[in-house]
Amino acid sequence: MAEVFLPTPLLPLFPELTRRVEVDAATVGEAISQLNERWPGFRDRLVEAGPALRPHINVYVDKERAGLDTAVGTGSRVDVIAAISGG
Repeated sequence: MAEVFLPTPLLPLFPELTRRVEVDAATVGEAISQLNERWPGFRDRLVEAGPALRPHINVYVDKERAGLDTAVGTGSRVDVIAAISGG
């Protein structure tokens, strides 16, 4: 199982979603799909047509920048980070 750490702004959008979720997935894309099965609409918040991660979403697997095809191993840590901007 891998641990997925999610950005706080996503939590109120999906009932019972927690900041840390465990998944059994081979890739980042698979992990997102599994979360979408539990919380329909989740994938749309992170992924756009293509498919590709949305420009404001960054994903890291074990502290390395990742994409949807990046492998996720047992014991991996997946961090989903929403970019913050302001002026």
